[in-house]
Amino acid sequence: MTQGSFATHEVLNQSPPFWDVNLFAVDKPLMDAVAVNGGGSAQQELSGFGQHWGSAAMAERGRVANENTPKLKTFDSRGNRRDQIEFHPAYHELMAHSAHAGVHNSTWTPEGKPAGGAAEVVRAAKFYMAAQVETGHLCPITMTRASVAALATQPDLLAKTMPVIATRAYDPTFAPWPAKRGMTLGMGMTEKQGGTDVRSNMTRAVRDGDAYRITGHKWFMSAPMCDAFLVLAQADEGLTCFFMPRFTPDGSVNSIAFQRLKDKLGNRSNASSEVEFNGAYAERVGDEGKGIRTIIQMVQLTRQDCAIASAGLMRSGLAHALHHARHRSVFQKHLADQPLMQAVLSDMALHVEASIALVMRLCRSFDRAPDDAGEAAYMRLLTPAIKYWVCKSAPGFLYEAMECLGGNGYVEEGILARHYRESPVNAIWEGSGNVMCLDVLRALSREAEAATAVLQALAGETAGLPGAAEAVAFIGKTFRRPDGERVARLAVEKLALLAAAAALNQISPRHAELFAATRLAGNHPSMYGAVDLAPDDVRGLLERALP
Repeated sequence: MTQGSFATHEVLNQSPPFWDVNLFAVDKPLMDAVAVNGGGSAQQELSGFGQHWGSAAMAERGRVANENTPKLKTFDSRGNRRDQIEFHPAYHELMAHSAHAGVHNSTWTPEGKPAGGAAEVVRAAKFYMAAQVETGHLCPITMTRASVAALATQPDLLAKTMPVIATRAYDPTFAPWPAKRGMTLGMGMTEKQGGTDVRSNMTRAVRDGDAYRITGHKWFMSAPMCDAFLVLAQADEGLTCFFMPRFTPDGSVNSIAFQRLKDKLGNRSNASSEVEFNGAYAERVGDEGKGIRTIIQMVQLTRQDCAIASAGLMRSGLAHALHHARHRSVFQKHLADQPLMQAVLSDMALHVEASIALVMRLCRSFDRAPDDAGEAAYMRLLTPAIKYWVCKSAPGFLYEAMECLGGNGYVEEGILARHYRESPVNAIWEGSGNVMCLDVLRALSREAEAATAVLQALAGETAGLPGAAEAVAFIGKTFRRPDGERVARLAVEKLALLAAAAALNQISPRHAELFAATRLAGNHPSMYGAVDLAPDDVRGLLERALP
């Protein structure tokens, strides 16, 4: 008997790879959410993006970039201190494709403004699809985009950097940023002793002519391969934001000494580092002592991207689970035809429908906030609440998606193990769950009237949905309690669920009713699929999830 004739060598009953698909065209909930929130004119652009990012080639780049993690090269071959980060070419290819599509800058440039003024919505749809393929490289993409909001507080600096930020070229060369075709920006905020409490930062900034010299450290320096960083340091007037380039104006390498790269649970393709500054050159961004106010302009946008990415990871988990279930046979029936599996998948599909509807509704508020006080209030109140709920939902959701694939979901050859390891970072980065809840409380106390108006609008948009009126009453009562902080998590989750039901009601009233019935009218069971949906609703949800 020849080796090739063994029965075990014949591959049967395995699902084909989920690639060479149009990530936009196969995602009806995404298409509808984009259209409802003003991005309908960009359908052709988004379909092209979805076709490209859904290709086997892009999937392979994502796999290779995560298997070949970045390396810190502290010195060159002659002993000169360089502190460079070395990446596999697949990482650079992912960065180039994202930059070419304007994911890092389209909300700031004229060519990124689609008809209807939905730049944030259209850009978010791209970010959402890219996250389904490879999420790690989106860290510098996010920070480059968000940094413009902080740089706007220093118009002279923005005027110098924006021409380079605004290009759709990716230039990984190690050179001063003014000489490059395109640039990326990272940030360094937290220190060993403080973490989220950045007011306890000890890094010092001393004026040196028109610039500053910074000495100290950062416990987490995000994306250390970037061309410049926004960092916080203590100046004479207090905590201040600074622009710290890799090279000083005379062309020499700046005194930014990376100590080591973090060995992280996920986010493996992206580098994160510990760093020391020894009189590093930097330029002030915003007024001295106003560092938190300056950097929060950036953080608001990075929190938005955390929610978008988590929703994208969950969408990918659902798509892979449903694709597998439709091809895998168990007990003489496809998994997708088994009642229990249908219950699980449809409940997961309902969660994703609500998540993408909510995230796109949030992005609409970012689009309209400059001209609409109500949308600005929605953005300020709901951004931390939405980040809280969407990001904290993702790890448990992706575990369930892995289980739908059985052992195939647990091994590293598949994408779901990577998604699962990736998912916790979005809930931790840019403010953990408790910080998000405190920010909601802070928004309520500082802008009580505007927050009340947002809650009243949500009440109107969810009128008649199961449990909505009770949720509105509960939220209002809980936030007024003197011990409101103690129960803030419960109230913030209710607020996010209410906002999700309202957003979904604009797209699919039937699915909004199902979501409200299973999430607002009662506590959703801890396991997906432990709900009673009608057969027609099950079929409808699964067909919308993946035709």
